[in-house]
Amino acid sequence: MVDIKSMTEEELAGWLKELGEPAFRAKQIFKWLYRGASSFQEMTDLSKALRQKLEEAALLAPPAVARKQESRQDGTIKYLWRLADGNCVESVLMRYQHGNTVCISCQVGCRMGCAFCASTIAGKVRDLTPAEMLDQVLFTQIDSGAPVSNIVLMGIGEPLDNFNTVLRFLTLVNCPDGLNIGMRHISLSTCGLVEQIDKLARHRLQLTLSVSLHAPDDETRSRLMPVNRGVGVEKLLGACRRYFDQTGRRISYEYAMIDGVNDDGWQADLLAKRLRGAPAHVNLIPLNEVEESPLKPSRRVAAFQKRLESQGVTVTVRRKLGGDIDASCGQLRRKAMREDAHG
Repeated sequence: MVDIKSMTEEELAGWLKELGEPAFRAKQIFKWLYRGASSFQEMTDLSKALRQKLEEAALLAPPAVARKQESRQDGTIKYLWRLADGNCVESVLMRYQHGNTVCISCQVGCRMGCAFCASTIAGKVRDLTPAEMLDQVLFTQIDSGAPVSNIVLMGIGEPLDNFNTVLRFLTLVNCPDGLNIGMRHISLSTCGLVEQIDKLARHRLQLTLSVSLHAPDDETRSRLMPVNRGVGVEKLLGACRRYFDQTGRRISYEYAMIDGVNDDGWQADLLAKRLRGAPAHVNLIPLNEVEESPLKPSRRVAAFQKRLESQGVTVTVRRKLGGDIDASCGQLRRKAMREDAHG
């Protein structure tokens, strides 16, 4: 079966031609796909014969809402989507003054092993397809009734570990006849796969690259993030500098504030030193507690921010959204998995 929702409109036209259908049908089908059609029978401007042909040759498998939680505090909505094979992934709709942002997943589970993240506890199951990534944006928008203007690839999984799929997704979501969300409205978060950052830089996309740094020294970062053990902070920051040189896009560094681990004054000083002279923005993140982790939220966020700013670093503190609905990455999926295991 052909996954037509992972195709561009041009590829869809070529495939239809192989089926003996005129190319203009691609535009009709493409529009139905991006309206959220869940079956080919909904595509009423196509002949019954073509709809039958599509059902026999093509795959159309929209996700189902397995769980949905809406914050009473700020209107954040967290979705647990059940995919066609029974696996589940998460998306989060966040409402801001400048528009609505959806944070999506790119893998079922994750193999990166970061100590503070619930997504990685059970490891990686599989990569998502471009269509499965796209559907998270599309059906979040349809179910919530809130038009999505911004996308963050910061849900379950490591985007650069599913590189080709993510590139295809970016092409599809940017398509004028589709969702038409521009690259500058998309942020891609990575734990720091150096070779893949260099590979991404060569595409010169105008998205925002967010690097999950979380510590300026190798000892602390390697303890929190196993990916650092084979690379080191200096090599990672070197890749980030090359990324800026090729794209002209300032890097955003994510820094989860963890009590007694990465929130000391000397770590703020070292972070400022490492970023000196590089166009950079540091986003301090109050840690979301994970039930299986001993790590606790820092009590020194304000002091850490002040120390960085005093040394010329641009810093913001991420507003905590959805704190009452398991909105931290991987938490809802973990809860569902535990409940399923206990019947």
